[in-house]
Amino acid sequence: MKPGKTYKYRICNVGLKNSINFRIQNHPMTLVEMEGSHTVQNTYDSLDVHLGQCFGVLVTADKEPKDYYMVASSRFTKTIITSKGIIRYADGKGPASPEIPEAPVGWAWSLNQFRSFRWNLTASAARPNPQGSYHYGQINITRTVKLVNTVSRDNGKLRYALNGVSHVEPDTPAKLAEYFGVADKVFKYDTIPDDPPQNVGNSIVIQPNVVKFEYRTFIEIIFENHEKSVQSYNLNGYSFFAVAIEPGTWTPEKRKNYNLLDGVSRHTIQVFPKSWAAIMLTFDNVGVWNLRSEIAENRYLGQQLYISVPTPERSLRDEYNIPENALLCGIVKGLPKPEPYH
Repeated sequence: MKPGKTYKYRICNVGLKNSINFRIQNHPMTLVEMEGSHTVQNTYDSLDVHLGQCFGVLVTADKEPKDYYMVASSRFTKTIITSKGIIRYADGKGPASPEIPEAPVGWAWSLNQFRSFRWNLTASAARPNPQGSYHYGQINITRTVKLVNTVSRDNGKLRYALNGVSHVEPDTPAKLAEYFGVADKVFKYDTIPDDPPQNVGNSIVIQPNVVKFEYRTFIEIIFENHEKSVQSYNLNGYSFFAVAIEPGTWTPEKRKNYNLLDGVSRHTIQVFPKSWAAIMLTFDNVGVWNLRSEIAENRYLGQQLYISVPTPERSLRDEYNIPENALLCGIVKGLPKPEPYH
């Protein structure tokens, strides 16, 4: 880095299992962006980055010109794994200090940091804009779905689930089945309850897990984590408003603690042990979208589902036609293509 200059760093956790803490020796970081959204520009000495999350920070080269360590270390693990890199000042002299800045301990610190993140409502940039208003907190909730992650064994084999269903991919992809009008021959919609019972983890059913939401409805999704490990969830095709994370179990009364003004619009949310997280969004993007655990093992062994957002009109306004070179498989292979959208 050249002395006096300010640089943007983008930090992404593309790992398979663990959250990380990122920091730069003697250099505070000003947070300016999070998963595509401008944030209130708070300054941090370190940042917890959970699976699938990305942060953009500004760092000013205003320290003694020499080398400095940037450090990423695992969070919430029995053994702390640390990786280091070097930031070098142009024409700097001297090695980095061997005293590496320490990472925070425990997840309460991480929860408080999450609560400090705010959407920048004055930044000049495109924003998700449900129903023509930035005031997402004033939109009536159409449906509330609570998703509880569980782990169990089926015939001795480890499986992870959401609301008691451990997802397996059908031979015919869900979107192809819908497009060709044969979804009823491939899977069933809404096999999980919106409000699962407390004993939901006692048994697991292995089958495709597809939930249907009506087009352009405003949905509240609650992630409730009964496990001892941190969870992280990603939703394809959408950004959502991350409005709350709290310890304990969720009840409707907890809505009074939501950030209904400037929650960050993002696509990944962490859920701490024995805690819950709430997100809100308008499902206005037609298609079939994956909601999944970002922990690779959990996702592979069933902790995911698909959200179907259909529209009764076959219109290019809502959805493109299937590409001419799309590969067909399962029961739709060899079927005539439906009439194209207009």
